[in-house]
Amino acid sequence: MKTDKQDPAAEVRADFERRREERRAVELQWRLNMNFLKGDQYCAVTRKGDIEAESRDYYWQGREVFNHLAPIVETRLAKLGRVKPVMGVMPASGTQKDIFAAKTAAKILEAAGNRLELDALAMQVTMWSEVCGTAFYKVTWNGGSGVCLGETEGRKVYEGDVELTLCPPFEIYPDCATVDSLSGARSLIHARAVPVKYIAEKWGADVAAEPDCGRENAALLLERYDLPDAKRPQGRLMLVAGSRVLHDGPLPYLNGADGARGFPFVMQRSIELPGSFWGVSVLERAIPVQRAYNAVKNRKQEFLNRISMGVLAVEDGSCDTDNLEEEGLNPGKVVVYRAGSNPPAMMDTGRLPSELIVEEERLLAEFIGISGVSEIMRNSALPQSNVSGIALQLLIEQDDTRLSVTAELMKKAVRETAGQILRLYRQFASTPRISKIADRDGAPDVFYWSKSDVGADEVYFVSDSGITETPAQKRNMVFELLRAGLLYNEEGKLDNTARVKILDMLGFGMWENAQDINALHVKRAIGENQKLEKEETAPREYDEHGLHIAEHTRYLLTNECADAVTERVEGHIRSHREMMG
Repeated sequence: MKTDKQDPAAEVRADFERRREERRAVELQWRLNMNFLKGDQYCAVTRKGDIEAESRDYYWQGREVFNHLAPIVETRLAKLGRVKPVMGVMPASGTQKDIFAAKTAAKILEAAGNRLELDALAMQVTMWSEVCGTAFYKVTWNGGSGVCLGETEGRKVYEGDVELTLCPPFEIYPDCATVDSLSGARSLIHARAVPVKYIAEKWGADVAAEPDCGRENAALLLERYDLPDAKRPQGRLMLVAGSRVLHDGPLPYLNGADGARGFPFVMQRSIELPGSFWGVSVLERAIPVQRAYNAVKNRKQEFLNRISMGVLAVEDGSCDTDNLEEEGLNPGKVVVYRAGSNPPAMMDTGRLPSELIVEEERLLAEFIGISGVSEIMRNSALPQSNVSGIALQLLIEQDDTRLSVTAELMKKAVRETAGQILRLYRQFASTPRISKIADRDGAPDVFYWSKSDVGADEVYFVSDSGITETPAQKRNMVFELLRAGLLYNEEGKLDNTARVKILDMLGFGMWENAQDINALHVKRAIGENQKLEKEETAPREYDEHGLHIAEHTRYLLTNECADAVTERVEGHIRSHREMMG
């Protein structure tokens, strides 16, 4: 397609059309996956490059849908939903300053994750990746959100905040479909339907509505991101709607490693495919099995209908066939037939072929082999045969192993998203702001920070609640440790501090805090640790000094503290010992 080199909008639209044509086959597969998931399973991709409904061979042919794909996706999502990693930030160096900066960045990340509802959004992205094979996070900065700082020239000024949105794969167009990852692409187009009223309000451009963009009174907004090169060291971002260029400038975000400018997107794939930008969904592999299963079940049902309802054999001209066709041979019916002819009779339809039953069972087993979802996961029931507890645990672990690859890709996407969130805060959070998180006892922890506190952005997982770690398994592990005697002190007893921790692990932490005064002492000691990071604080007469000393010592052993903080904590411990007498 020839375009005017002097018209940037036409050049971007021509580039978009080329990318859309290159991706057409992949997009048809996504649409087919979605049709089969919702139960529209009698359709196929035609040679014309579209999805059309399949016609019946006979008017009486059964077309029922026995959907096994939806339970497979729901089960996989339920298992992947257990992956809720707790993220930390790696210090830039081993100095105390960088260690404190990393701890502050981890708090900022936790507060941002709570505000953005990162766990819920991660499940939506995972749902899209399970159906289509690929989905995207979009991490941007919204200057019109956050706390209002005042007014300038009649306009309100806000502190701004990170905005995190889901991008289905239908909206993303890479410059090359054969690169293995998002980092291998040099250019990316984000295409979405936007109301023309919104375009006029934000950019002051009057754009005609496009009826084929899938939304009423809307136009297609094209955002083309080009990575930095020798000609444009800061990259390029162009926004085009209709024939108008709404914006043309450098990439706005320093969201790459070492302060580089990059795409504000993070890709998550269900299963990686070598030599392809797009991931693969288990639905693609299971669709042929689902077609065969529907055919077998419908043929089986048709045969059972013949056996139950019967097939009449009538001599030509012997009786009123129209009446028999409408009413059949109901009990007590009087059949009048011509004298000398044979009366209507039921034909022998035989017995149900055993091949249909064998094929049905084979297809059910093939569903398990392709999807990695066994009967235990899908039916939430134990197998009928006698299976030992060890063998049952091995079966469950095998199921989890099939999902571990997808779970790792999911965690990788969440970690990259968290890194981009921190980099945007470091770039744009110019004014001091306040955030709030919950500490390990559920109490609110309020802290002040600014972009200078975000000294590190390398995110890692502090703890990982994987797909194999259910609450019941965690509780059983605690009981096993108790039976093994590993939680008792040198006197063979379970002290109050250990009892508080065990009840917290079993899910009764808040109940213990309400019932036992020891938990209140531990909570107060934790608060004193936080105060000692900034200033001196003295013990109280009513403190349970043994619990306080244990908690302060644990703080020193598990935290890298500055010398001044260490001296204050050690002096505080000496004060407790003196008051103990």
